[in-house]
Amino acid sequence: MSGDKSMRQLQQDVDNYIGQFKEGYFTPMEMMARMTEELGELSREVMHQFGPKKKKSSEQKNSIEEEMGDVLFVLICMANSMDIDLAKAHDGVMEKFNTRDKDRWTRKEGN
Repeated sequence: MSGDKSMRQLQQDVDNYIGQFKEGYFTPMEMMARMTEELGELSREVMHQFGPKKKKSSEQKNSIEEEMGDVLFVLICMANSMDIDLAKAHDGVMEKFNTRDKDRWTRKEGN
């Protein structure tokens, strides 16, 4: 697998996977619950690696990368089920940051 996939390719990969199953995508509320669960797991991994609460020896070994992948998968499922183009959504948020928030942070010299 390549790390150079476009957002459209990622969305298509997930749609191809989900399309194999009669059940299809979960409902938006089910996916929101799943997203919350995955964010909790990501939070736990960040806490273990960077926070004061270290992992117990009996706990399963997961990684931040793995948990981010799970969050991304659920986000893509949610977007696909609602016909949301994530590249377009990303462009919109970048436009917002580049206009509304353009003077919010201290810029590095030369930028």
